[in-house]
Amino acid sequence: MSSPWKPETHENGTGIFHLFPNLCKGCGLCVEKCPVDTIGWSKKLGVYGTPSVEPGHGEKDCIACGICELVCPDCAILIQKMPKKKEA
Repeated sequence: MSSPWKPETHENGTGIFHLFPNLCKGCGLCVEKCPVDTIGWSKKLGVYGTPSVEPGHGEKDCIACGICELVCPDCAILIQKMPKKKEA
């Protein structure tokens, strides 16, 4: 049996977007506040049977700014910035 606290993870070159569906109530604050409009509604349901969210719905990738993490009232999102690669 898998842990109910296992996040759904989406990674791009800038950062890692972790969503904990068992905490997401589908309020949409993160969708509204995302500066690059990449967060959208998922087909997976959250804690109250409402749609949860996921990145990758816009034309731009997640920039790992962390605004969604800050506005989420239920701590359902965790953003990890990836270290910038040094060019040789």
